[in-house]
Amino acid sequence: MKKSVLAFGALALGVAFSAPAMAADVSACLITKTDTNPFFVKMKEGATAKAKELGVSLKSYAGKIDGDSESQVAAIESCIADGAKGILLTASDTKGIVPAVKKARDAGLLVIALDTPLEPADAADATFATDNLLAGKLIGQWAKETLGDKAKDAKVGFLDLTPSQPTVDVLRDQGFMIGFGIDPKNPDKIGDEDDKRIVGHDVTNGNEEGGRKAMENLLQKDPGINVIHTINEPAAVGAYQALKAVGMEKNVLIVSVDGGCPGVKSVKEGVIGATSQQYPLLMASLGIEAIKKFADSGEKPKPTEGKSFFDTGVSLVTDKPVSGVKSIDTKEGTDKCWG
Repeated sequence: MKKSVLAFGALALGVAFSAPAMAADVSACLITKTDTNPFFVKMKEGATAKAKELGVSLKSYAGKIDGDSESQVAAIESCIADGAKGILLTASDTKGIVPAVKKARDAGLLVIALDTPLEPADAADATFATDNLLAGKLIGQWAKETLGDKAKDAKVGFLDLTPSQPTVDVLRDQGFMIGFGIDPKNPDKIGDEDDKRIVGHDVTNGNEEGGRKAMENLLQKDPGINVIHTINEPAAVGAYQALKAVGMEKNVLIVSVDGGCPGVKSVKEGVIGATSQQYPLLMASLGIEAIKKFADSGEKPKPTEGKSFFDTGVSLVTDKPVSGVKSIDTKEGTDKCWG
């Protein structure tokens, strides 16, 4: 992420630092879903760099796999015991983690949700995230416009995240439906819609192997499937592998969310048609700045005007732009990518 972008984000938060005064006593924790997904690797990189810059002591934790909430709860307990000033959290179970988050806040820690809002969102002190509903809408609109008249007869599959339906999963999934012209019914729940174009949903745990297996399952339901929404780019690559194994890779339009460098490369190569790019390094960097400011002044971060969270931005990346949907090409996407 370019320095100018980080500077803009810090300015938008109202955070400015010249020297790490009092920093010796400031410690923070970063708790991610896994430590293998490139998205969380970049998040850790951003948090580590900013912590070093500001003199903040940082400890990082991660679940064993996406969905491992128990490890995240244990990490929160450790952060409380260590006397941390704040926690940056990407929750695997956005409802189940709330009691542990409350315990941390009651102990005086600032808790900031990164990327994935808690349920309820105000269970955290603040959320720094992509507008995940918009990210879903962008790829849904792109898929609809790309298919044109064929969209009304599409056969759509959803490769989601985990059975617990964390908020990031729901928002991207429902956003895609809205963009594609499918009624999502209850916008807070996956799987209750009744549009005949939907072949089904399956979960991937956000990785390639999960994406491959989920794609195989959906193909068994309907081998005529021709549109796939994926929770992230590793799942998208797994889906492509399953399709290629049966000679269907050219028959199915795959869209995704992340915007990591491998994902942008997949768009360039035609594996993924379009992806919504988000900026994890910025999320984590701003989170560390917010914890430092809270430690020094007691001030908590404020959301973006008109939203309930601090919006760290999203861009649609594709080399096949469509009318009415703003996008950037893979060259620009590569300049802004991560991982």
